[in-house]
Amino acid sequence: METAAVILNGPENLVLGVLPLQLPGSNDLVVDVRYSGISTGTEKLLWTGKMPPFPGMGYPLVPGYESAGVVVDATPGSGFSAGDWVFVPGANCFEGVRGLFGGAAGCLITNADRVTRIDPNLGPESVLLALAATARHALTGSDKVTPELIVGHGVLGRLLARITLASGAPAPTVWEIDATRAADSNGYQVIHPDEDDHCDYNVIYDASGDAGLLNQLIRRLAKGGELVLAGFYAAPISFDFPPAFMKEARLRIAAEWNQEDLRATRKMVEGGSLSLSGLITHTRPAADVASAYGTAFEDPACLKMILDWKGQA
Repeated sequence: METAAVILNGPENLVLGVLPLQLPGSNDLVVDVRYSGISTGTEKLLWTGKMPPFPGMGYPLVPGYESAGVVVDATPGSGFSAGDWVFVPGANCFEGVRGLFGGAAGCLITNADRVTRIDPNLGPESVLLALAATARHALTGSDKVTPELIVGHGVLGRLLARITLASGAPAPTVWEIDATRAADSNGYQVIHPDEDDHCDYNVIYDASGDAGLLNQLIRRLAKGGELVLAGFYAAPISFDFPPAFMKEARLRIAAEWNQEDLRATRKMVEGGSLSLSGLITHTRPAADVASAYGTAFEDPACLKMILDWKGQA
């Protein structure tokens, strides 16, 4: 078995190639991928070569962890059948490349325990479930408090705001410095940081991934306030101690989503309490990977780029 796949051979060295697939195991599914998303967080770091070291990290690799498609083969007892639509958070099923991510391919083989059944009517929006689950993970739990300020109005920032509203909490303020991304809010205010003189936020969620903002954000906290790092940060995290000391600031790092987050988010989307509309701005055929990745990483008007894998399995 083999498949078309995006192969990142090194920084800014990306092609659509063909890779052999490992044989399915006893609880594996074979999934015909219809759509995959390009992450402007981790994938951009892989593209630029700035990704911090992780176990299993290295080139060449197949990027991507946001894939949706239809099951074409399922082992007995897996709980799935041919024809089921599923979300796949990447796969380690290729020969000759790294498998840390592995979602950007026309066909994936993965353990049934890793996938989540989805409504096929979600279409391309189903690839957004990973980011929605990331936002949900940051926001939920017995000790979590909903944001009063969200930094960044990209897809993650918008999902944080939408889930906050869906929970019944007061509408947060959102900061955005790029005018092209400041529009399309629904039920909350998006402003430039220079327009905001508040220094009494109890909870700030940073979705920018910019480690250089920490000092500015700590100064915007109320005494005893919490700063939540919801993005992914390539640069070392550091901040001036005296302002944080004076504020008695608390710092929390939001970890990766889990299967419960994904199931809960899917239920919200399918139940209508969370909308994924308006977040996908660009779609390209998988054959156009070079231009698709360039647009995803360089065009600020591109919130989410989707690769359409029709005809590329």
